[in-house]
Amino acid sequence: MTAPAPRSATGRARNVTRGTALADHLESGSTLWQKFMGLMGRAVMAPSSGLWLPGSNGIHMFFMRFAIDCVFLSKPAADGRRVVGVRRGLRPWVGIVWYVRGANGVLELPVGTVAATGTQAGDVVLIEDARPPDR
Repeated sequence: MTAPAPRSATGRARNVTRGTALADHLESGSTLWQKFMGLMGRAVMAPSSGLWLPGSNGIHMFFMRFAIDCVFLSKPAADGRRVVGVRRGLRPWVGIVWYVRGANGVLELPVGTVAATGTQAGDVVLIEDARPPDR
């Protein structure tokens, strides 16, 4: 099965500490509804895609159909946002992260992205041109 193109991709996420791309096709979910819906209802997540949830410090996996990796980021600084937490392979329905201290946004990414990019706490991530999609 081929993964569909991401919906309303608006930007990119790069780990500048490691020199790696976390998501080349980044969708932004900034409204309460977009944050609640997240990736629910989707069958798969395309490689190199991601969902940026600004202002969030926790997520749920209810009604999800696939596993994901998550990178929790701090408030923005001059050089980007610091990684304050990572969660790998969060399973559908059972992978719940209610709160990550210091987080002010979360990247939801295809499973395996954290390992492939070497992303870890303390890294600096840039979110580029991640504006909410037109709906």
